[in-house]
Amino acid sequence: MNPYASMIITSSLIMGPLLTVSSNHWILAWTGLEISTLAIIPLIAKQHHPRAIEAATKYFLTQATASTLILFSSIMNAWTLGQWDITQMSNNTSCIVLTTALAIKLGLAPFHFWLPEVLQGTTTMTALILTTWQKLAPLSLLVMTSQSLNTPLMLALGLTSALTGGWYGLNQTQLRKIMASSSIAHLGWMTTILTLSPKLTLLTFYTYTIMTSTTFLMIKTLETNMMSVMMTSWTKLPTLNTMMMLTLMSLAGLPPLTGFMPKWLILQELTKQHMFIMATAMALISLLSLFFYLRISYYTTITLPPNSTNYLQQWRHKTNKKPYLAMMTMLSVTLLPITPTLLTIP
Repeated sequence: MNPYASMIITSSLIMGPLLTVSSNHWILAWTGLEISTLAIIPLIAKQHHPRAIEAATKYFLTQATASTLILFSSIMNAWTLGQWDITQMSNNTSCIVLTTALAIKLGLAPFHFWLPEVLQGTTTMTALILTTWQKLAPLSLLVMTSQSLNTPLMLALGLTSALTGGWYGLNQTQLRKIMASSSIAHLGWMTTILTLSPKLTLLTFYTYTIMTSTTFLMIKTLETNMMSVMMTSWTKLPTLNTMMMLTLMSLAGLPPLTGFMPKWLILQELTKQHMFIMATAMALISLLSLFFYLRISYYTTITLPPNSTNYLQQWRHKTNKKPYLAMMTMLSVTLLPITPTLLTIP
């Protein structure tokens, strides 16, 4: 890619979500969303492959539809109240339209169909950006308008997304589609607790970003996109097997790893709100996600390929170290002890 084009795309990719997060006016927030959308499309389509072009087209159409609905809901709210403040959303119709639009942008069920196909059609690093950084702007809008959103609707979206994400990942063999289902399921947990405790939503997003980034970087290091190829991953970086397993178990939410912290706090908050059935349903649904995380871990650590000369030669010549992966794995695994500190944040 031309260095000037690369610089413009990168700066726009950084500036777009930051503009949305820092703005208090609907037009500025909408502008930031459009900048980030237009910046990521060249990265999706840069492979010049029919699947990549298809992914870029699907992404553009869904994001353009969501942006149109956001602009429509903000105009409707401004027509009613006479102001464009993001935090002042008192029109019920505009709140429902906004929730639908942001659900499409994030990939929440039942508007999730575009996310696995787009991730499957792009590169691993672009998929990393799509599942982490690109979620920041629409999620920040949900947090800023959380006091005006319909709680039963958000609970229904969250429960549906957690169930759909876990169910969708059960029969997948492509790692990027599995990470897409993981994204849908984690977004379900964030949406469930959004109107009850926005700070827990942000905490869940931060931990999800760390764990997902670590997993994608490991997939990039292993140079594989298929679960079946994970069986030979020990020939490339033997220590990466243990790191991959710990990160996946953290994504699944097993104690005493980092991923257990947000789920524990969310279930605790739901119980405090006397939503016992909801808390029980979310805990049981998380077992679906646990199954496919365990399946990848099994392929990575327990199943060994035949002991052939090619594998041994590949292992012998693979000597490069990945210190940043070790650091990110530590963050993905060892942050549970700071939970008491997080509980004291107002």
